Order: sequence, then structure tokens, then C-alpha cells
Amino acid sequence: MEGAEGQSSTPPRGVPPSLPGPRAVRYSLPPARLFNEDILFCIDAGAETMVEMKVAAGPNGRPFTRLESIKQAILLFINAKLTINPDHRFAFAALTKTFSWLRKEFSSEVDSATAALRGISVDSSASHADLTQLFRVAAHEAKKSRAQSRIFRVILLYCRSSVSPQYQLPASQKLFTFDAVYLHDKPGPDNCPQKVYDTLVEALEQVSEYEGYIFESGQGLTRVLFRNMCQLLSHPQQRCVQDDFDVPKSLVKKPPPAESAPTEENTVISIQ
Repeated sequence: MEGAEGQSSTPPRGVPPSLPGPRAVRYSLPPARLFNEDILFCIDAGAETMVEMKVAAGPNGRPFTRLESIKQAILLFINAKLTINPDHRFAFAALTKTFSWLRKEFSSEVDSATAALRGISVDSSASHADLTQLFRVAAHEAKKSRAQSRIFRVILLYCRSSVSPQYQLPASQKLFTFDAVYLHDKPGPDNCPQKVYDTLVEALEQVSEYEGYIFESGQGLTRVLFRNMCQLLSHPQQRCVQDDFDVPKSLVKKPPPAESAPTEENTVISIQ
């Protein structure tokens, strides 16, 4: 912010800064470049990805599984992200006991993303989840992205209600942004989703370069997953802290107006 020469930088009382007044104030906003993104999706391939979602059903009437819904949500994200900027790129990995590539080459092609998502196979024997290799790979790839004047982001989609992910921090910390979407069962004797969520938050705070977001849902609703993926469209360089991020707005009914005696000039009409 810079004030006009010889003038106070404080506008007179009652005059908004954007309007000219007796002592007009000049503002300038330094230009900033938003870098194109390289986004790595890491998709949980444990047994709990086969849990069925609620409400939404596939062509044969069977409810979609978490994995099927995740695939649809990712394709929704990619199509929307490329509409915003066709220069973003995407790669894909799976998480069983540890990290493994599905498609290592970053691409802006939707067909490439679709083919990679078809290659996911569920590993029912995955008894634990280790994010160490994911973070190491992300740190390595982030350096390559930076050399191309791009930024790197990891989006983890995690579905285990009783298995907290393990991890060791990479040697080079905070080179990429870390987001997570956590689908889980409701808390119970065999589940500890709160502990899992806390572990993801702890990991985010230690590895994320820009503000990272974590969304969780135990409702099993596809629309909640899709809403969360749309929220992750926000560019890391433009983000507010997650607690201040209230988009989309909740559709809450306005409180009814105070009742008053109707008159010819003031008749209250209730529309149901």
C-alpha cells in the first residue's frame, strides 16, 4: 500500500478507502504469479474402500462403493481443474501397506487419468498403512516441479477407520502441499476414526508447504465426497485457513419475520 505523495494514508472519517475524498488515497496490489500445479492423487486400496456408500446407486441398482465414488470424484475434480487452467497435470498412486505408482507420468489428459484409475486393485491383506514412501516421493517430485516453475500437491484419499497411517518425515520438509479426504465408519469398539484423523492433521502440519485441507465424513454420502473434492479445487497459493473456508454456504432457512398484524398496506404472504 502506498499513499499519494504529500497526503495522509488514512482516509477521512466516513469516506471508504475506495472512494475519492478530500484526501484521496492510492492503493497498489503487487502482482503475484499463480504457478501451475502437479497433483499426485494417492488412493487408499485397502479392504475398506469396498464399503458401500449410501443413497447413490450404480446402473444395476447396487450402491457405489467408496472406491467407485472416489474414482468419479477424482474425474470430476480433474475436468473442473482443467477447465480452470488446462496446464495443470496429474499422476496417480495407490496406498496398500505402502505407496506404489499407478501412473508416474504427469499428464493433463483426462483419458490418461481414466486409464490410471481403472488400474487400481484392492489389497484386502493390507493391515497397516505407511505414508513414508509417499512423502519421500512427493518431496523428490516437488523438486522437479519447482525446476519447471510449478508447485506440487498431494491429495490423499483414505478410508480406514481403525488403522492410523504411519510415517517418517522426508529429509527435505515442506516442499509440497498436502490435502486429505478421509471416509470412515462411525466410531465403535473396533474403530478409532478420531485417532486416524488426528494423525492426518499432524502429518499435514509437518509436511505441507501451503495451507493444506483435510475433510472427513462418516455419513457415507457421495454428495459430501463430491463437495469436498470441489473444495479442493482451490489453488494452494490462494487459500485461507481451513477454519475460515465456508464455501459452499449452508442452505439454512432464514428465521421467519416477526409477526405483525396485517393491514391493507402491510400484508404478510407466506410462501411454502
